[in-house]
Amino acid sequence: MKSEEIYDVLVDKFGEAILGIDTELEGDPSIQIAPTSISDVCQFLADTDTLAFDSLMCLSGVDLGVKEEVLSIVYHLHSIKHHHYVVLKASVPKTDAHLPTVSHIWKTADWHERETYDLYGILFEGHTDLRRILLPDDWEGYPLRKDYQEPDFYRGMRVPY
Repeated sequence: MKSEEIYDVLVDKFGEAILGIDTELEGDPSIQIAPTSISDVCQFLADTDTLAFDSLMCLSGVDLGVKEEVLSIVYHLHSIKHHHYVVLKASVPKTDAHLPTVSHIWKTADWHERETYDLYGILFEGHTDLRRILLPDDWEGYPLRKDYQEPDFYRGMRVPY
């Protein structure tokens, strides 16, 4: 099934929660999902036999720039059974960066969401163990945000190399 066909199925099922499809960018088309509906949409994609998205290949955050007040979360899904894939995107404001977890659907989301939280500060509601995974627990800030200011020192050690 192609992304455009999956988009049509999602619009029929979820209506206005499906915000659009982007086919203009180089690479795979992406379907924009309302952040509050991302978990429901993913559950539907995993549970519906004609779609059967049984693999979350990647979940990552994207900061679109200092002037943009939005963070995007990108989900790359694959169906082993049907040999098709889809890219979903959800956007949240930097000042209120949270959306539902998908870790109950795909176990691999546990680590992906923790990494995205650690580096971008996006909170995944309902995640059972949302804590830093790469940085120390007392690290301040989120290093992959465009407005991040690297500290000069951490625990008495010089940070920049």
